[in-house]
Amino acid sequence: MIRLTIGFDQREAVAYHVCSQSIISRSSEPLSITPLALNNLKGYNESHTDGSNAFIYSRFLTPHLMNYQGWCIFIDGDMAVFDDIAKLWAMRDDKYAVMVAKHDYKTNAPVKYLGNVNENYPKKNWSSVILWNCGHPSNKVLTPDYVETATGAMLHRFQHLKDDEIGEISMLWNWLAGEYSPQNLACLVHWTQGTPCFPEYANSSMAEKWWDEYRATIQPIEKCGSRPAVL
Repeated sequence: MIRLTIGFDQREAVAYHVCSQSIISRSSEPLSITPLALNNLKGYNESHTDGSNAFIYSRFLTPHLMNYQGWCIFIDGDMAVFDDIAKLWAMRDDKYAVMVAKHDYKTNAPVKYLGNVNENYPKKNWSSVILWNCGHPSNKVLTPDYVETATGAMLHRFQHLKDDEIGEISMLWNWLAGEYSPQNLACLVHWTQGTPCFPEYANSSMAEKWWDEYRATIQPIEKCGSRPAVL
């Protein structure tokens, strides 16, 4: 069973469902998918006020939600997966606490979706796809109380870990549309500047791939003749 947590924000709920569909349609193994919707996370009070989306900090609850046992994949909701997620799952290595794509870039878009400031910082976007070794001793510090009170720098830079506890996965499993050149070989595309469901990003870099997944997600509705309004 491949376990995943996926970021959920009601303001772009369609992105979560498209992301989930893209995974389900290609997976060769059974899946257990948990949406990180804040109203579902009893015992956690989101007190941060500097986030661009509703799951910017709740992703660090993944080890807690898995009872600090086994492995779990976290991915942002503003993504789509174009290969078998079992291939990413197979990269697990017990010597690491987390495994991530180690981006090293500065954004070309100082403002992103919903007018949020798109800041540069060390390890930017490392936390947008995480293979969590939930049972690793160093991840046991990630309790709801810790996540509630920790700063963004502490969490997104994985300051609770030593550098040699952070393993690496291929950039193809977290390809940043709009930041990197279009890549047809990307296994996972991340619309980090804005999901194409937002009108201003409807025709952004690699957006046609997201719209293909969107159409696959709503296809039965279209066949019934109840096509929703164009976003």
